[in-house]
Amino acid sequence: MSSQVIAPLPGIFYRSPAPGKAPFVEVGDTVEAGQTIGVIEIMKQFTEVRSDAAGTVASFAVEDNGTVGPGDVIATID
Repeated sequence: MSSQVIAPLPGIFYRSPAPGKAPFVEVGDTVEAGQTIGVIEIMKQFTEVRSDAAGTVASFAVEDNGTVGPGDVIATID
């Protein structure tokens, strides 16, 4: 069963903790429930985006540096 990671707030989604750093996770990586998969920036405030379920990252619905709104799907975990 798949689980979707949903954006809790609007902003810019980043897959890595800082420019030039490795992404938190890649498609195909195994994640634990509560694991950080990215961050959303809004007005220089960063909020971690965490997986709600354990599994494998199947896909990202948002590109790195992409804009998200509240309720948008960020990633799918299988």
